[in-house]
Amino acid sequence: MPTPSNDSSPRRQGAHFSSSVSEGQAQEEQIQEKQTQQDSAHYNAGSQEALQQPPVEATGSLPALTGGKLSSRSAQVTHKAKNKQVKHRDRKASKCSRIFATLIAFVMVAALGIFVWKVALPELSRTNSDTQEITAGQQVTVTIPDGAGAQEVAKILFENKIIATKSEFLDQVKRQDAEQKIKSGSYVITTGTKPADIVHLLVSGPNAPGSGFVVPEGYTVSQVADLAQNYFGISRDDFLNQAKASNYVADYPFLAGAVDANDSLEGYLFPKTYTFTESNVTADTVIRAMLDQFKAETANLNLDAARITLNKRYNLNLTNEQIITMASIIEREALTDEDRPKVASVFYNRLYDDMYLQSDATLAYSLGREATAEELSSMTSDPYNTYAFKGLTPTPICSPGYASIKAAMDPAATNYYYFWITSDEHVFSETYDEHQQAIENAREREAASKQ
Repeated sequence: MPTPSNDSSPRRQGAHFSSSVSEGQAQEEQIQEKQTQQDSAHYNAGSQEALQQPPVEATGSLPALTGGKLSSRSAQVTHKAKNKQVKHRDRKASKCSRIFATLIAFVMVAALGIFVWKVALPELSRTNSDTQEITAGQQVTVTIPDGAGAQEVAKILFENKIIATKSEFLDQVKRQDAEQKIKSGSYVITTGTKPADIVHLLVSGPNAPGSGFVVPEGYTVSQVADLAQNYFGISRDDFLNQAKASNYVADYPFLAGAVDANDSLEGYLFPKTYTFTESNVTADTVIRAMLDQFKAETANLNLDAARITLNKRYNLNLTNEQIITMASIIEREALTDEDRPKVASVFYNRLYDDMYLQSDATLAYSLGREATAEELSSMTSDPYNTYAFKGLTPTPICSPGYASIKAAMDPAATNYYYFWITSDEHVFSETYDEHQQAIENAREREAASKQ
């Protein structure tokens, strides 16, 4: 055993054994100790505690542990081990974080899915639904508020199950340029009535009891009979049986042509709002009021002079009855008062050149509904099919308003033979190629708008 040293320097504390060292060894040890202190200076108190491990016996030529410090090499080894522990804890924490984030994301996606399924989709389906089944023939009273636009009116009609689709009604509003013309008030409307006729009614004004008996422009005798039944309770059949020109020609001489045609009052029940003070309104009461109105409205219109002018311009020897017939076709084809004289010119130009009128509205009158393309080409025996028969129809096809009668008496001077009228376009053309190009342009714009 070596002999204890007589060196008076204080012994280093914390070593598990002691040994005598030379002066050079002591200096070397001090240098190593300083280096070790620099290498481990960045460790915190926790790291120092981790270095306070139980003593182990030194082996080989490793210097003794003195003063609770590590050599540079030992510190490096310890540092690497510490880093490995930290990285392991970081990886473990990162894995936990990823699992937690995944769970949170899963919960959020599930909640969103439940919301879409339970709330958003049903609401979207309800909002976008534009088609419903309705029971035709029922009388429904609705009130259109002041300032209501077409969308609001469509919603009211749809919710009251008067119309099957809102889009078709809105298309008719555009086609008739009627959004700014719809009048507020209470209306009695029959479910299943064609959207075009509903628009006519809304433009004419309220027809509910107390608001007047409203007959829209373009209505037929049959439609007036329906209105009278709904408003006054007059039997539809009784009204139609009474509406014969022969019943009134003695008092209204202008009906002579109607008697000769088919004895119908078609075209002469003037469209307007009527107020009756009688307690017992009959079919005869209504019919006489409407014939009186026709007489009053046309009193300043010289039909005889118009016939002479038209004969000079178009070599047409028309009767007064035929002028009213032309006015009724114009009424059903034109959308605005500005279009009516030009529409009239198209039909008169065609008559002059011995062409077919080709008005869809005429066969629609005979069928009581819109005619299909196949029907227009195949129903060649129907005299109201102006694709199959030249000239005017046998009788008027509706009750024309004042503007249409004026247009039939005094058409615009044009070279037009075709027109393409929609809610967005009013195009008049001189040639068939121009007409086809107008249709093609319209279809291209429509297709582009849907992209």
